[in-house]
Amino acid sequence: MTHTATDKALYEAAAAIRAKSYSPYSNFAVGAAILADDGQIYAGCNIENAAFPQGNCAEASAISAMIAAGGKRIKRIYVIGTGAAPVIPCGGCRQRIREFADLDVEVISHGVDGDPLTCTLDYLLPHSFGPEYLSK
Repeated sequence: MTHTATDKALYEAAAAIRAKSYSPYSNFAVGAAILADDGQIYAGCNIENAAFPQGNCAEASAISAMIAAGGKRIKRIYVIGTGAAPVIPCGGCRQRIREFADLDVEVISHGVDGDPLTCTLDYLLPHSFGPEYLSK
């Protein structure tokens, strides 16, 4: 299921927070856990809303937790959701991850009934636009 002690810790954090998902409309619970540059793990779950575009993805929730606690960069991210197929971040979340991660950061996507898939952010979001394109 997991490959390293870090992956095991990320999996456990993502699975634990997934249990707290608020997903009454889709019944598709997702959890995400980030290993940040400060060595801490930050987790978030999806939060649905009756006005569908107003919900939060698990990845966005985990990024918010990281930033709120003082972490700045994503070093690794684990996403776990319902089913056998790997639960890969949506396009919007890929761009959110891109804001806080280097292109070689690995994104582990997992369906609880299947095997994990590990891809780099660059693979998931090729030719991406990042903060380095904007002058500060």
